[in-house]
Amino acid sequence: MSELLTPTFLLILLFSTIRLATPLIFAALGGLFSERSGVINIALEGLMLSGAFTAAVVTYETSNPYLGFVAGMFSGALVALVFAIAVIKFEADQVVAGFAITMLMFGLPAVISSRLYDASGATNQIDKAYLLPEIVIGLPWVAILALALVPLVWYILYKTPFGLRLRAVGENPSAADSAGVNVYKLRYTAVIISGILAAAGGAYLSIGQGSFFTKGMSAGRGYIALAALILAKWKPIPVLLACLFFGFTESLAIQLQGVVKLPSGDEIPVQFIQMIPYVLTIIVLAGFIGLSRAPKALGIPYRKGN
Repeated sequence: MSELLTPTFLLILLFSTIRLATPLIFAALGGLFSERSGVINIALEGLMLSGAFTAAVVTYETSNPYLGFVAGMFSGALVALVFAIAVIKFEADQVVAGFAITMLMFGLPAVISSRLYDASGATNQIDKAYLLPEIVIGLPWVAILALALVPLVWYILYKTPFGLRLRAVGENPSAADSAGVNVYKLRYTAVIISGILAAAGGAYLSIGQGSFFTKGMSAGRGYIALAALILAKWKPIPVLLACLFFGFTESLAIQLQGVVKLPSGDEIPVQFIQMIPYVLTIIVLAGFIGLSRAPKALGIPYRKGN
């Protein structure tokens, strides 16, 4: 156990926490825009998968990770647009539609990759030279971008007319409409932004942390990001702290494998250690979800004139 308290281990744990929290930060900030506008975004998991798959394919085919990253975000915007049309125009149940998008993006990449690479489980591996590079301090520039987005989102949300309208639409869309705000346009914009950001987190998974796309590689991170959003009460700075917390639990689970042992001297089964982030997510949600006040219009379709 003494090796867990060394400065080297703590430094490794810190950098690992930031790297593992990066996709969560992107997805949670994306969910923040959508849910602040009044649209529940259970589709974050599917949007991450869309970004991850598209980024991996484009990067492999073009040998350009930056193009792959942008393509991943673009795919997230398109999938989010489909989701937005379903829940805003046709007033589909937002939770059901979100799960449908996730199920679609869980199966569709397997179909496409089987046609492209004769392998339904994964895309071809990308050469290490064409992955997103790290910067001098040992963190990918994508992680730095995710951290920088937090104060930017805070500024947009609380210091700009767009942010004021976004919050107004999420609280009282009828009043916002009476004040001249186009509720439908703003909600479409917010959901598409959520798709772009969540897909950026997915793209980082496949061409930053990894070197290919594999089926279901988001591994529930979209739902963890949603849990972070609820824990943070839909506020940008607390969102960062919540995502870092979940990133820390995942990092700690990785570092503890093969290190912590039972009193008998036997190693703890790795499956139990890997459960730590998900168990903590359930505990946190069970303890804090009742204390969070969601936007009043969250999940309620808006009909002009009502």
